[in-house]
Amino acid sequence: MPEPKSAFDATYPCDFYEPAELFESDQMYTVPEIGRLLQGLEPDAEVDPDTEAVLVDWAVPWVMVHSEDMVVAEPLREDGPGYYGLATEGDSDAESDAESEPDADGDEAGADESA
Repeated sequence: MPEPKSAFDATYPCDFYEPAELFESDQMYTVPEIGRLLQGLEPDAEVDPDTEAVLVDWAVPWVMVHSEDMVVAEPLREDGPGYYGLATEGDSDAESDAESEPDADGDEAGADESA
């Protein structure tokens, strides 16, 4: 149920970190670790399961909004989580290489087949 602003002692700006402010440029983070960082906690801080669920709920849309400034890596294990990090100049090389590699038919990936 909505509450009137007058019911609160104070309101604050809804500011969030930018990836460059949050991440170490040489590190990759899981979504739960990103959630902790967004709350000013260490990535490995102990939190109860209910708190972790809320942190993940905050982290997922933040990752989506900031995706242009980030890179993603496959899980280190088959059943492990994905990792996200700050995009740097060297990271774009892998993306452009993947786009120009031939696929199983010998066509370049990302090529327009209607041409």
